[in-house]
Amino acid sequence: MAYLLQIITKAYVMAEMEVRKLLHDPTELVTRAVQPILWLGIFGEALSKVRAIPTQGLTYLQFITPGILTQSVVFIAIFYGLSIIWERDMGVLQKFLVTPTPRLALVWGKMASSGVRGICQAVIIFLFALLLQIHLLLTPLSIMGTILIVILGAGFFTGLSMIIASIVKTRERFMGIGQVITLPLFFASNAIYPIAIMPTWLQVVATVNPLSYMVDGLRAILVTGRMTQLPQDLTILVVATFGISLISAYMYPRVAD
Repeated sequence: MAYLLQIITKAYVMAEMEVRKLLHDPTELVTRAVQPILWLGIFGEALSKVRAIPTQGLTYLQFITPGILTQSVVFIAIFYGLSIIWERDMGVLQKFLVTPTPRLALVWGKMASSGVRGICQAVIIFLFALLLQIHLLLTPLSIMGTILIVILGAGFFTGLSMIIASIVKTRERFMGIGQVITLPLFFASNAIYPIAIMPTWLQVVATVNPLSYMVDGLRAILVTGRMTQLPQDLTILVVATFGISLISAYMYPRVAD
C-alpha cells in the first residue's frame, strides 16, 4: 500500500509539472482545436445533409460528436511520445531515470497530463457543439463520465506512444508511425459510421479497437442515454490502459539508450 501511495504521489508531481508547461504555452490547445472544429463544422454538416448513414434515430451531428471528441483526444495522446524523445535529446529524461521515482509513476504522470489536455479539448468541442445547436446530454453525471473516459483513453494512447518512442528513437520516424497508427484506428472504429455497415473483416478490427470503446461509452453518456454497454466499455478501457502502462513502464528506460 505504501508503495502504491508513493507511485500515485510521484505521478501527481509529474502530471503537475506537465500541466504547468501547458499553462505557460496554451497555444497548443488552440492549434489542436482546429481539426475537430473542421470535422464537425464541415464534414459533419455536409454528411448530415446527405442522410446516407444510418444513425439509429440520431442526427448525424449528434452521432459524430463523440467520435470527433475521441479522435481529438487520441491525436493529442498518440504524439505525446514526441515529448519523450525531446526530453531524451535535452538530457531531461536521463535525470528522471536516475531518481528513485518508480518508472510506473513517470508513466502515470504522463498519462494524467495527457488526460488534462484531452479534457481541455472536450470543453472546446462541447462549446462548438452548443454553437452548432447539437443536442447533448450535459448533466453532472455525463460530464464526470466524459472526464473518466477521456482520461482512460488518453492514458492508453499515451502509453502506446511511449512504447513507440522507446523503439523508433527519432522524431521523424515517430511522426510517420504515429500517422500510420492513428488514421487506421480512427476509420476502423465506430467514430463516423456504425460498425454494422462495415465489411465483416473491418467489424472484427473495430471490435478489438480501444478507440471504438471510447466512442461507444461517450455516445451512451452524451447522446443516447443507453448505459447497457457502458460497464463493458469502461472495464475494457481500464484493463487496456493499466496493461499498457505496465508495458510502458518496462520500456520507458530504453528511450534513453
